[in-house]
Amino acid sequence: MSSGLRKLVGCAALLAATLPFSASAGQSCNEAALTETTLRDAMAAAQRVRTALDQHDDARVVLLARVGQDLSKYGLKYSHVGFVYRAEPGQPWRVVHLLNTCGTGKSDLWYEGLANFFMDDMFSYDALIMVPPKPVADRLLERMSNPAELRAVHNPAYSLVAYPFSLRYENSNTWVLETTAAAESKEIKISNREQAQAWLRLAGYQPSEMNVGAFKRLGGRMFKANVAFDDHPNELRFSDRIQTVTVDSVQKFLTARNKGWEAIEVKSAK
Repeated sequence: MSSGLRKLVGCAALLAATLPFSASAGQSCNEAALTETTLRDAMAAAQRVRTALDQHDDARVVLLARVGQDLSKYGLKYSHVGFVYRAEPGQPWRVVHLLNTCGTGKSDLWYEGLANFFMDDMFSYDALIMVPPKPVADRLLERMSNPAELRAVHNPAYSLVAYPFSLRYENSNTWVLETTAAAESKEIKISNREQAQAWLRLAGYQPSEMNVGAFKRLGGRMFKANVAFDDHPNELRFSDRIQTVTVDSVQKFLTARNKGWEAIEVKSAK
């Protein structure tokens, strides 16, 4: 290991909790050595996001999205979203998000540092910050320090293309959307996924729809443990229309509500 890389690794260790290579959010599960270039790019992305967050002095919790893979053929850009928060002003930012255990149909919640969020196999280092209005941010922050509330809408049965209005599976973006719905709801206290999905329907959430060929659909189910279609309504899946929660649909839903949400795109230097 070069002295430059050793120094960067030391800095990253201060910024991030350790994330095993066996967890992913839509990227390949091939283990690859961490290169100096990847580490530099991840830390640079984290610094750009941190600078943008620091411009919002009162921001304590936001949604943060990354471009883990190229989804342009589906008209989408960002692939994965999580929460970034800090308990007190001046403290380091932490990420909490849902990750799939590679090679399985299971997921769990992970806490890590901001730099680690970009240390997966990124397609690009652009990032999207979604800043909630203060009342929603306050309720989200309460959940960040309460593991039981964060797990209230977590289902470990994972599918990359989980149907948004089914309880059978969940993907990373679904967990963020349902957690946000629980914080958005003022009418009732949302304490499970069924209530969160009912609220989202009433609030007008629309999932993204992708056209997936029958060969891809069947191949995904047969050969990938983290892809399932049996939670989708027959009229959709047998016409190769797959509806799922994407970052783009989350952003459209939150910003269209005209309730004070702000979206900030942080471009990479490349």
